[in-house]
Amino acid sequence: MIRRTALGAALATASLLAGSAAGDPGADKAGVDARLGEAKANAARTAGAETLLTGELSRLSSDARAAEASVSAEQARLASLEASLTAEQSRLDSLEAQVLTQSARLTVLERQYRIALGVLERRLRAIYESDSPDLISFALGATSFTDLLDNLDLLNRVGRQDERIASSLDRTRSELERTRAATESARQGVARSVAAIAARAAAERVTRDRLVAQRDALAAAEGAKERALEGVREDRAAFVAEAEGLAAQSAALAARIAAAQSASAAVPPAAPSSASSGATLAWPVSGPVTSGFGSRWGKMHEGIDIAVGVGTPVHPAAAGTVIYAGWMSGYGNIVVIDHGNGLSTAYGHNSSLSVGQGAVVGAGGVIALSGNTGHSTGPHVHFEVRVNGVPVDPLGYL
Repeated sequence: MIRRTALGAALATASLLAGSAAGDPGADKAGVDARLGEAKANAARTAGAETLLTGELSRLSSDARAAEASVSAEQARLASLEASLTAEQSRLDSLEAQVLTQSARLTVLERQYRIALGVLERRLRAIYESDSPDLISFALGATSFTDLLDNLDLLNRVGRQDERIASSLDRTRSELERTRAATESARQGVARSVAAIAARAAAERVTRDRLVAQRDALAAAEGAKERALEGVREDRAAFVAEAEGLAAQSAALAARIAAAQSASAAVPPAAPSSASSGATLAWPVSGPVTSGFGSRWGKMHEGIDIAVGVGTPVHPAAAGTVIYAGWMSGYGNIVVIDHGNGLSTAYGHNSSLSVGQGAVVGAGGVIALSGNTGHSTGPHVHFEVRVNGVPVDPLGYL
């Protein structure tokens, strides 16, 4: 939709009024009134659109706020889960390190235990399997009885010490095995906890991302509605400004047409009734009336449409003087004839014109060839009758 500003409407009004003032009343009131009706209809339509968009924008804003709250709540839940996951993962890492340390230490203890046990076994075997001559030799090798006792005591103490070392290593190894088993059990428990929290966090991320997508979509829709509402408001303001300018233009053009016709007669005729006085104007072409005088599509249709093929000769409804012949906005190629006594007729959508402004035409002449120019949906002649510039129903004069 092309937006017109109030300044543009004012300039258009001023331009047309200037043309009229220069002696061109053919920029006739029919076109202005049609544009005025269209501008009013557009203003009413944009007012309805503004109300609809305002309601939709209010709903979208409410939905967007709810979506933002949902995203914030979901993000808080996800942050809590991720903090728990970090803490559990730290515990798991620590337990895994402990298991590795304890395993390495247990390996060393098992090796030391095997060595100590081997030493003890060899020493005991050497003592208990020794025969008497060896004991006698050991005894005779002593220099004194005291020396003998000391040597025997030393052998006993060495044996007992080896036994204590082996027993201590065995106890330490067993304790470490139990500790490592407990640590491994704890590690497995923490690993399961980490897996469970990670699964929950992944599910929460999917939910969070879905809510974020919904929030962003609502924000985009809200922005689009705001831009549409702004455009509708601008359009409405432009249509209102245009309608105000066209109303003034219409009044001025009516005055110009009345002034142009004032030389024909002092008193305008009353609108005749076809039932009482008969027809006063001839049909410009012969064909069916496809659209009558009155409101149509939300605006005023200020004439009748007579369906004929392109190129059909168009005749003046009565003798008179051409006060405009040329192109005019939605009318396309149009001829306007003044018949005197304030009565004028207009013939629109022609393919070509046969007369010019100022020409005097008779009732049987040809003023144009019918067509489909301007705002037209098919070949026809748009025929208007005006009294002092004010449109009246042509069927009352035909």
